Amino acid sequence: MHQSRAIRNIRLGIKNLMLHKLRSGLTVLGVVFGVGSVIAMLAVGEGASREALEQIRKLGSNNIILTAMKPVEEQQAASTMARTSVYGLLYDDEQRIRQTMPSVVRVVPVKEVREKGRLGERTMELRVIGTTADWFKLVNRPVVNRTLGWQDFEGQASVCVLTEYGARRLLATQHSIGQQLTIGGSSYEVIGIVQSEQSGGTGIQTPDQEVDAYIPMNVAQARYGDLVRKRTTGTSESELVELHMILVEVRSTDEVEATAAAIESMLAKFHKKKDYRIDVPLALLQQAEATKRTFNVVLGSIAGISLLVGGIGIMNIMLASVTERTREIGIRRAIGAKRRQIIGQFLIETVVLSSIGGLIGIGIGMMIPWLITYFAHMPTVVPAYGIILSLCISVGVGIIFGLYPAVRAAKLDPIEALRHE
Repeated sequence: MHQSRAIRNIRLGIKNLMLHKLRSGLTVLGVVFGVGSVIAMLAVGEGASREALEQIRKLGSNNIILTAMKPVEEQQAASTMARTSVYGLLYDDEQRIRQTMPSVVRVVPVKEVREKGRLGERTMELRVIGTTADWFKLVNRPVVNRTLGWQDFEGQASVCVLTEYGARRLLATQHSIGQQLTIGGSSYEVIGIVQSEQSGGTGIQTPDQEVDAYIPMNVAQARYGDLVRKRTTGTSESELVELHMILVEVRSTDEVEATAAAIESMLAKFHKKKDYRIDVPLALLQQAEATKRTFNVVLGSIAGISLLVGGIGIMNIMLASVTERTREIGIRRAIGAKRRQIIGQFLIETVVLSSIGGLIGIGIGMMIPWLITYFAHMPTVVPAYGIILSLCISVGVGIIFGLYPAVRAAKLDPIEALRHE
């Protein structure tokens, strides 16, 4: 009984709205644009946030990255006179971290040298990374064949692992694995190809780059040493850097921040100048997640203004409808219709209006992010909660903004309503 009455009321509501197609259509547009803009804005914000968060997660939430940094005073001195700049992380720093930090699981030293790689007539500048086998456990990337093993370090083997980009440039027409590659005058056998990652604007440079060639640390020390000479037009500069980077893996995420603070305190005792930087991906991850939440709230609030405008449009059209149908309301009251039935009838019409607008808006809202990704190549993600939230808000707008016109219609005096022309 109640179900059939509800269906009849819905049909009657749709019929009344169809009597004024243009007016109803224009009223729905406010909700359509409001819902569409909410979903589109949330999709753009979610896409950008997820990309940044994914880049940070790839750095490792349990990791701490120490990077050698040339002090400002060294940079200024180097620009005015030829001299040797001594700065950066030390071999002793690696040993102290390894021996004095109980929460540390792995410590990976990194030495960096810029050299030209050559295979036949093909050449390109490579970033030669001297490191240990643990590098590939902390910087976990897909690998073809194999990475550096401890046997390579024990035998000081002349082997290297190339990044995919470097392999394509240098070994484009060759079988990659097993080729002899010349790097800075020394010959290395290519034993593996690794996929590298680019920094995604996270604020922390990823340890690996697309032009890397990984060799055993002891081979890098023996062949390239710690002193690097750089020559530019009219100037010559030398740099003495023992380690360019140290990667530290901590036992658990709960101990990361405390361990980073302890390392900072220890380095400050043995470095007279600030020639290093400490990056904690976990802290950046937490900050990025908080920023993401704030970003979504701000975008949702801005887009919600469109829904507010749409709701005002619904209230305006329903007030006009009440005025037009005053005589109809009087007749219905006179033959026994109760006030709650009048309220229900008008609320059904407003909910139908807002629901139709919400469904159309969801379709548009899902299409806009796809167009943005296709044409602007920006990552977008339509969150499920965005669709549900938008639809609930659109229905809520219909109820909230339709309630006043419905109550006003129900309160009309039947006798006065019947006299209305």
